[in-house]
Amino acid sequence: MTDLAHLLKEPRIKIVAELEPIAGTRFQPTGFPDLGPATYASPVDGRRLLLVESAQSMANWLEGRLWDARSNEPSDAVGAFPYVRVFDGGGEYLTSSRTESHRLASAYVKDAKFGETTGLELIRERLGLAKQRPIDHARVARAVFDLDPLCLLHGIFFADEKWPGQPKIARAITAFVEAAGVQEAYSGGVKFDHVSNAGDKEAGKAAEQGYGNVPFARTEFVAESIEASFVVDVSQIRRYALQDRERELLLALALYEIRSLLDEGLRLRTACDLAVGTVRGELPTAFELPDLGTLEQAIRERVTEQRPPLDGVYGV
Repeated sequence: MTDLAHLLKEPRIKIVAELEPIAGTRFQPTGFPDLGPATYASPVDGRRLLLVESAQSMANWLEGRLWDARSNEPSDAVGAFPYVRVFDGGGEYLTSSRTESHRLASAYVKDAKFGETTGLELIRERLGLAKQRPIDHARVARAVFDLDPLCLLHGIFFADEKWPGQPKIARAITAFVEAAGVQEAYSGGVKFDHVSNAGDKEAGKAAEQGYGNVPFARTEFVAESIEASFVVDVSQIRRYALQDRERELLLALALYEIRSLLDEGLRLRTACDLAVGTVRGELPTAFELPDLGTLEQAIRERVTEQRPPLDGVYGV
């Protein structure tokens, strides 16, 4: 069996990947409302730093490595694991705990019917939540693992007053992309209207409605270096009230997501396509991220049974 037990003794696993634009030198970072690109000064040498991709966005990229959007089903690597599916009243697939931002705590899961009960009631019972009673964190972790184990990797917040105590599980895997020594690269262009270059404001056909020629400015960046950082909180995984085999399974899944994402390259946006260079393990010292085949084998070795999805119906 692929050895992962020794890694469970570590507090953290840290992996850093060097990146560079796959074409040219410019790239477009993530932006934030009322802020734009997030630039800041290095506390070490004062160089300008830039957040290229946030932790919350990277969580989506990592989770996406285990979901097949073409078939709306989990990828083969996690086909045996349980999760929650939600269908509409006509029997068509609607969403799932693997694709919802709030995972098991999604409004669609809460309001769906599972037999004679709702998702909210089912989860409250599975987690053992009751008024005027402390949260049984061991039971919560066990129940979440049995409903959708990936929620123990990417976190979940049962933020509803009808779930007493509103338990929360933090992310066990965190990632972000950061650039150093950055400078703005300004450019622009024009959206051409080949029918009417000026539009017709009086007829309600102005630039706001998409008519006429519209010039625009564009701000991209160049950087001395770009790095993606991944941290797996092994101590958190170790604290879950699970069997060792199950903890190792979660660790293998975390490493699989990282390796799968790096093997594909990071095309984060149309103007942010980053090739992966050197990948180094910084914690534990001299750690080497296994290849995808080894991690697939590690996952298979720790799966003891096929667990079907739990199906609910929304809007009935």
